[in-house]
Amino acid sequence: MIALIRRILGTSGKYKSRIKWAFVFSFLKGMMMKAPIMLSFLAITRFMAGTADAAFCGTLAAGMAVSLLLCVFFQHLADRLQAGAGFELFADKRMELGTHLRKMPMGYFTEGNIGRISSVLSSDMGFIEQNCMMVLADLMSYIFAEFIMVAFLFYLSPWMGLGALVILVFFLLVGKGMKKEAMEDSVKRQEQNGNLTDAVLDYIEGMGITKTYNLLGKRSKELTDNFDRMCSVSIDFEEAAAPWQRRMNLVYGLGTAAALALCLVLYMQGLLTASYLIGVMLFLFDLFNPIRMLYSQSTRLTVMSAALDRVENLFGEQELLDTGTARIPAAADAPEIEFKHVSFAYGDKEVLHDVSFSLPRNQMFALVGPSGGGKSTIANLLARFWDVNDGQVLIRGRDVREIPLSELMNHISMVFQRVYLFQDTIYNNISMGRPDATRKEVIEAAKKARCYDFIMALPNGFDTMVGEGGESLSGGEKQRISIARCILKDAPIVILDEATASVDADNESYIQQAISELCRGKTLLVIAHRLGTIQNADQILVVSGGGIAQSGSHDELIGTDGIYRTFVNVRQNSLGWSRQV
Repeated sequence: MIALIRRILGTSGKYKSRIKWAFVFSFLKGMMMKAPIMLSFLAITRFMAGTADAAFCGTLAAGMAVSLLLCVFFQHLADRLQAGAGFELFADKRMELGTHLRKMPMGYFTEGNIGRISSVLSSDMGFIEQNCMMVLADLMSYIFAEFIMVAFLFYLSPWMGLGALVILVFFLLVGKGMKKEAMEDSVKRQEQNGNLTDAVLDYIEGMGITKTYNLLGKRSKELTDNFDRMCSVSIDFEEAAAPWQRRMNLVYGLGTAAALALCLVLYMQGLLTASYLIGVMLFLFDLFNPIRMLYSQSTRLTVMSAALDRVENLFGEQELLDTGTARIPAAADAPEIEFKHVSFAYGDKEVLHDVSFSLPRNQMFALVGPSGGGKSTIANLLARFWDVNDGQVLIRGRDVREIPLSELMNHISMVFQRVYLFQDTIYNNISMGRPDATRKEVIEAAKKARCYDFIMALPNGFDTMVGEGGESLSGGEKQRISIARCILKDAPIVILDEATASVDADNESYIQQAISELCRGKTLLVIAHRLGTIQNADQILVVSGGGIAQSGSHDELIGTDGIYRTFVNVRQNSLGWSRQV
């Protein structure tokens, strides 16, 4: 219990002093809670000695009132300090987690960890700040109160004090078993909570596919099974705690009875006076209540411990190192983009092997090849979403690992096939490309991206709110807004990853015009399957089997027997591309 409290203090950072002060006020509250008992003992002693008078009774009443008021005041201070610190602490932790996740490799987000992140944010952190930070000072109050009670018992009779210590040993033994059992079950409970979050997210995100293929029953069953498992784990958790709680109550009852018997024996043997006997009787039934209340919070604390483990494990995930200090030169004799003997694997599966190529400045380059060949991986390594296993990725002669991530991201713009817009105004979604841009510059970027007209047709123009993910806009409209964002950013390297793959023909013409505006005076790296998109590239890299199988212009490659000519012939036959050439 103490170790857990110390662990919480260890994670409290700048709020540690406030929590410690909460403990101080909890100690004082514990003192004030027991003050009426001590004053009552003093009153009984004076009455039995015949020395009580009106002045004494007045002082006693005043002491009782003051102790009550101070108890309320100290409780208020403790709650204000610990609760406020808890909420502020985890507000900071959430921001720290956002910064941490921003530095994580993209692979972490594609390995089924979204549910885990959501569970830590919504469940684990929420549980700690709402349930446990509120009771920390109370826990310390129970400890202080028990210490005060036993110390007072030693003052009344050393034999009674020793007897209380023996009974406390039984409480500690039962509490240790309770904590061990609860800890194991708490881990299972929080893990299943994460699994349930995964299942809910998966069910919602796959709703379209589920309905299309009439899988509502099957997918609903998977979700229902996870709810059932969560219910079962929660019930098992409570059922496992119940026997230990009964044992704790049994020790409490038997311990209190034993203390009462010892008190009577000592009185009959003349080792305890009548006034002291009455004094013991005043607080005997409250003697072991603080430690019982302390361990009654055991299950809550073990869930908190499991939640802390999950929070710390998430923070412990390795970030991409961002210790570089090199700057990208404004001009250099080196190629704009260069891969030198690059190898990369997702886990044990190698995707790129000894890849080398160089791309000069202000030209268009296309990556083509079969699915799974490594095209998107090359683009992601350039943006340093992952780090290479071997070799180097260079921009103007600088290894991307030696460049600060902030500068690298300022140097690269990316337009993805799947566009995500934030639940905000269209203006703010575009201005994310360059937050310090003027409104005139944002509007000009929208015009260049061919999205100004449809934006102005919306009810509130640029101040129109878009739904989460941009759900209120069509795919082509979202794509053009993302291009406007990149135009505003004005980065010298632009990566297009299947930017026109999932839009209709009408939108495609607008998007092609927007892309032309985006790429003026830029180095352009295109991943595409449409011949109309790639045939005008200055250089085409054919990626296959984890390497560069061919390279050259469209005319050079089409005149050479190889993967590219086969690729073009297949596309022409299946999609009628011969009419586009």
